[in-house]
Amino acid sequence: MYRCPSCGSTYAETASAPWRCECGHALDFAGTPRSDSGPPESLDRDRGLWAFDAFLPVGRTVTLGEGWTPLVDAPDWGCAFKLEYCFPTGSFKDRGAATTLSQAAELGVDRVLEDSSGNAGAAIATYAARAGIDAEIYVPADAKAGKLRAIERTGADVVRVEGDRAAVTDACLDAVEAGDGWYASHAWNPAFFAGTSTFAFEVAAQRDWTVPDAVVTPLGHGTLFLGAYRGFRALREAGWLDEIPRLYGVQAAGVAPIVAARHGDVAAAGGNDLADGIQISDPARRDAIFDAISETGGDAVAVDTAATETHLDRLHWRGFYVEPTCAVAPAGLETLRERGDIGSDEDVVVPLTGSGLKT
Repeated sequence: MYRCPSCGSTYAETASAPWRCECGHALDFAGTPRSDSGPPESLDRDRGLWAFDAFLPVGRTVTLGEGWTPLVDAPDWGCAFKLEYCFPTGSFKDRGAATTLSQAAELGVDRVLEDSSGNAGAAIATYAARAGIDAEIYVPADAKAGKLRAIERTGADVVRVEGDRAAVTDACLDAVEAGDGWYASHAWNPAFFAGTSTFAFEVAAQRDWTVPDAVVTPLGHGTLFLGAYRGFRALREAGWLDEIPRLYGVQAAGVAPIVAARHGDVAAAGGNDLADGIQISDPARRDAIFDAISETGGDAVAVDTAATETHLDRLHWRGFYVEPTCAVAPAGLETLRERGDIGSDEDVVVPLTGSGLKT
């Protein structure tokens, strides 16, 4: 069952269910599983994300062995990096794609549609191929060639759309409303966020069921940011954790609506052409992002091209071969420390979200 957290409306969990509430708000699962016991002494990592199936509302139907990315010390940044680019398609989006396509398979869906600037499209197309489900991916006309090849080689249909990122979404939604397929959206589909919540489960397990003081993630639609929040919150509610970390989102200067709303247009101004993966002017779950920031005592900051490029070079020089959007999180951590929001001696985890092999 799906439930709208805004108006309370509910919808049956079927292939014909709406992709959002009639009131316009994003839907969530009406109830999410919880574990009745404490943290296990060991977890079967060969089961990937489904080592945490007690917390997942979707069964293990479609998988490529995703999950359990390394958590490594990064002394040059004074934090730990979680290497989310170590996934089958090279980005953290595989977490959500695995659960979304598992749900699609359970519901008997035969064609999925998605709109994406690259990583989510590649993940959905790849897991659709694994499931034997047709896929149609809507992308910006100027999407990077490396990402487009990854989508095309799955056999998915690629639809190039002229205009900004919003135009891509609009074109995809026109096809969804016309009945061309099931909307496997990384921004709207609640199953996707069930998958990204496993980021938090893994961080806690890899740290012997403790949490850092803060987690700093890139922030566009908030798929990883909100997944982290929901995962840590679920563990706390189950009694596996005593607290949850402060969550900080880092946006691209010039396209930073959360920063603008919290700190004014000047704080969000500038430009960041490198961070194309998070240039989202109207996040689908905007209210949920604000709630997560407020409830964890976190915040959002924007970083420009120069800061992103500086940290991208530093990452490459230290052996972390990531794509440009990844670098906004380490750059944002530096800004947050300069502002005094995160202390120099605080324990911080930063996910590196996408592989440089795709650029």
